[in-house]
Amino acid sequence: MSHFLAALARALTHHWKRSLAVAIGALILLGIAAGTAGPAPDDYSAPGTESQKAYDLFEAHSPAFAGADATLVFSVPKGKITDPGPRRAVESALADVKRLKGVAEVEDPFAPGGRVAPAGDLAAADVRYTIEPGEVEKSDGEALEEAARTAEDAGVEVSMRGLVVDVATSQTAPIGELIGIAIAIVLLTLLFRSKAAMAATLVSALLGVAIGQMLLTALAKPLGLPEFAGVIAVMLGLGAGIDYSLLIIGRFREQVASGDSVRDASAKAAATSGAAVVAAGVIVMIAIAGLLVVGIPMIGKLGIGAAIGIAAVVLSAITILPIMIGALARWLRPKKDHHTAASAAFSRWGERVTARPWLSIALGVLALLVVSVPALGMRLGLPDDGNQPTDRTQRIAYDKLSEAFGPGSNGPFLLAVDIPSGNRDASAQLKKVQRAVAATPGVASVAPAIPSPDGEMATIFAVPETAPQEKKTSELLDRLREEVLPEAVAGTPLKVYVGGNTASFEDFSDRVASRLPLFIAVVIGLSALLLMMAFRSLWIPLASAVFNLLSIAAAYGIITAVFQDGIGASLIGADGGVPIASFVPVMMFAILFGLSMDYNVFLLSRIHEAHHEGDAPRDSVIHGLSRIGKVVLFAGLIMASVFLAFVSDDDVISKMFGLGLGVAILVDVLFVRLVIAPAVVTLLGERAWWLPGPLDRVLPNVSLEGHLVEAADGAPAADADAEERPKAPA
Repeated sequence: MSHFLAALARALTHHWKRSLAVAIGALILLGIAAGTAGPAPDDYSAPGTESQKAYDLFEAHSPAFAGADATLVFSVPKGKITDPGPRRAVESALADVKRLKGVAEVEDPFAPGGRVAPAGDLAAADVRYTIEPGEVEKSDGEALEEAARTAEDAGVEVSMRGLVVDVATSQTAPIGELIGIAIAIVLLTLLFRSKAAMAATLVSALLGVAIGQMLLTALAKPLGLPEFAGVIAVMLGLGAGIDYSLLIIGRFREQVASGDSVRDASAKAAATSGAAVVAAGVIVMIAIAGLLVVGIPMIGKLGIGAAIGIAAVVLSAITILPIMIGALARWLRPKKDHHTAASAAFSRWGERVTARPWLSIALGVLALLVVSVPALGMRLGLPDDGNQPTDRTQRIAYDKLSEAFGPGSNGPFLLAVDIPSGNRDASAQLKKVQRAVAATPGVASVAPAIPSPDGEMATIFAVPETAPQEKKTSELLDRLREEVLPEAVAGTPLKVYVGGNTASFEDFSDRVASRLPLFIAVVIGLSALLLMMAFRSLWIPLASAVFNLLSIAAAYGIITAVFQDGIGASLIGADGGVPIASFVPVMMFAILFGLSMDYNVFLLSRIHEAHHEGDAPRDSVIHGLSRIGKVVLFAGLIMASVFLAFVSDDDVISKMFGLGLGVAILVDVLFVRLVIAPAVVTLLGERAWWLPGPLDRVLPNVSLEGHLVEAADGAPAADADAEERPKAPA
């Protein structure tokens, strides 16, 4: 691999003008392909779960209950919502809503059985669409809001919640990305003391992100990639892309400072740091694509999308960056007084860490365990509109519905009753089910069964007494499924499946939990194999996997402490008492395991290189750390900044990802890569680079050192840089 990357970089750097033209042409073609591709509907299915069976019944017999939905809340500060003026305004607004594209049903709150608050000051109406949840567009939500708010002309207060509303109010401005880029510019300038090096690094990373986004757009429909895959790909691609490029640029400047020509320095950087980038990127892609084993289409496809984003920034780092090096060669050379080969400060740090390796490991592990402690009380649940900022329409609607109809009204259970054709006693059997559910402790109310047009199924709404994210609601769901409903339909041909948003999320959580051991085993196993191939070592990959798990536990502790326990939550615009969404830990595991392996590969490749050059075990750690420590630190700071910038998003899930990933990267770099890992390699000594004979023979050899890469045959340094020098004026 090193020889190929060296030859590629040498050619791209030397012939940077024609390479740039080819790259621009390829980008244009990719942009055209992306522009003609259509989006794919998001797939929210969870095959095999009870809520999915309920959804399938709705889709087959009552499509309105299978489509997207929203809830409109109308209230008046004084008087009654049923007074003539407010009522006319509400009815007029609902008539406008009913005429909107894709609307199947609009509930009449003033009809018998409609939802008017006991106090008379509020009315609520559900709006059901024929549009599937994954096909909702921002324009659908905006049209709904415009129609509903016509009631405000009569003094009626309007708030709304639901999937359609969420899509309409989603943040479109790339605030997090812009903040991350701004911080990256500052840190890159401090690291390189060169505007050209900063620009080359940033342009390479941004082009990689752009390539990833165009690929995702072009492949969205054939692969069924969800829209949120693009958000994840930007978050990961921006951080990883900058890190990958700065590692290669840093090595290039180091080689130039040691006397190499620009072309040969680019080749050496690609053969060493470029090979490390490819290995690190593959590990990240394996870890994230491992989400496929979870068995939930949306999570698996999110993993594929994120892996495509990482592949794009790796490709950019080994192709676009050498072109940038050729174009900016004159300005990329480090100043004579700015030596980039080694850091005296990190050399001294390496001496301290390796002088007492057991103490270093103990202190590092202790710090990680302390940060991880809150994770022991992690409660998985359903962050909902009750966790939104208090000024958002979803939160206002949620609070008003809770006050008027009870907290369970925000997450009713939808019982889908399968009725075999020809069943003459269906009406009596449905009433029996209804009575059994109504008599269950924890159920606030049950609506009469609503038969489907074909009579082959019926829908029963059951409202819990407790909020969707409370533990008692989960227990009630289990009791209905395991005890109440089986007894209610015993001796009848009916089959009952509990669906609805709350039930779907519970099933989603259970499916993730059941597949988690397999997922962890696949990710760790494949990553360890790749590290064995790269470093010809048994113990280094195993130790790396263990300490990566500690870093991930620390990330779990951080998000639990902030969001669930409320420690510092107000500082990022969040509330305390928020349960951790069940898919967040599994996705964070995939992302963090892969990204922490990045820094592992960066660090170990330089230590391994020093060892190959003849250093004793401890000396190789000190020398490797002195050469790469500053780069790893700044790379970690940049990636953490990119992630932390996403806490500016209003969405609580985005805040969880941003904070958890950002702080976890800092913890990983500061404690694992700069303290624990060097100490472990020191203790292992020569055994650090030992691989059993059978494995050594079976596993391919992937060199990351590039020690056999030489200058181009017959190309003296003066000629190698000829194209890089500006021509004299005529």
